Amino acid sequence: MSNIRIFYQENLSNNLTGKLEKKQSHYIAKVMRVKETEKFNVFNSSGEWVAKIIKIINGIVEFKIIKQLRSVEGSNEIWLAFSPIKSNYFNFMIQKATELGVTKFLPIIFDRTIVRKVNIERLEKIIIEASEQSNRLVVPKIEKVLTLESFIKSNKKLNIIFGDINSKNNKINVKKIKNNPICIIIGPEGDFTEHERQKILKIENIQSLKLHNNILRSETAAISAISIINYFLNL
Repeated sequence: MSNIRIFYQENLSNNLTGKLEKKQSHYIAKVMRVKETEKFNVFNSSGEWVAKIIKIINGIVEFKIIKQLRSVEGSNEIWLAFSPIKSNYFNFMIQKATELGVTKFLPIIFDRTIVRKVNIERLEKIIIEASEQSNRLVVPKIEKVLTLESFIKSNKKLNIIFGDINSKNNKINVKKIKNNPICIIIGPEGDFTEHERQKILKIENIQSLKLHNNILRSETAAISAISIINYFLNL
């Protein structure tokens, strides 16, 4: 399998011909120095495919699909509902959560959230790059910023894992998880207000989880929670 993986948004199939975007073409031809007739991989939610470069014209790579390597296999959907944080930590959290298998990101503005504007376009680029690097097929989605109330109202059938330092529970009961997505809720660095905590605890099919005895930064809490869930799901 080629080490070079490119996310391609259009439909993929055998013998398909297509063109890469300008930045992708620059990466393939100038950075990785892949030449005409040489191969690289393209992927999206339809699977992963081997592509051969037909020609490079005006800096744009044209390719043809040679064969399919793999198709998407069913797996648990893991969502991350979180409070936006400062840029560098934010980028790190999104990157690592993508590598660990999160399928959807839901930014939520809590009472103590400091960063209230989210650059969705920048985060989408980080998600795609992390998906390319980590051998994923399905690229996670990121939703527009929500309030806690709108999140609760529009996501009533989720399996909620609530990262709560006040919880006495340090394990997940896998038997309680239904066939709906699992959604982790991680609060702002100033923690949830008591009013928010009580609202969240009233959500149907919720499990509160104490991630650690220490107080964790938001990005650390998110990565810890995802890792814990992956562990219990794979027992």
